[in-house]
Order: sequence, then structure tokens, then C-alpha cells
Amino acid sequence: MTRLMHSPALNLLNASPRLPLIADLAVRFAAKVTTWEQRRRTRVNLSYLDDHLLADVGLTPKQRTREAKRRFWQI
Repeated sequence: MTRLMHSPALNLLNASPRLPLIADLAVRFAAKVTTWEQRRRTRVNLSYLDDHLLADVGLTPKQRTREAKRRFWQI
């Protein structure tokens, strides 16, 4: 599907040689861990927001608590 899209970055990716399997797995793993860390950091920071800032974001204290209790792998 990406071969049908026109973009210099995609053209460069499509023209480059494929990564070896172990490198591909390492890149995918690193991307997943990065996503998990971002979720964890966001949820920790959310737990520190006061009610005024929560109202600005559009969340209630109950929603904040529920979100902050979720594990990093949960969407």
C-alpha cells in the first residue's frame, strides 16, 4: 500500500534494502517500548493535575483516577 503513496520519505523507504529480521524485530520492540513509556509518563503526569487543570482538559477527577490506574500496556 505504501508503494502507491507519493512522498519523498516513502520513496526512500521503499528503495532502501529490507532490514534483517533481527534488526526489524529490534526496531519494532524499541517503538513499542517507547509507546509504553510515553503512556506511563502521561498517566503519571495526569495524576498530578489539579481540578482546575482537569477542567481545562475536559476530564473529571474520577476519569483522572481511572486513567492513572491503568497499566502502561493498556490502551
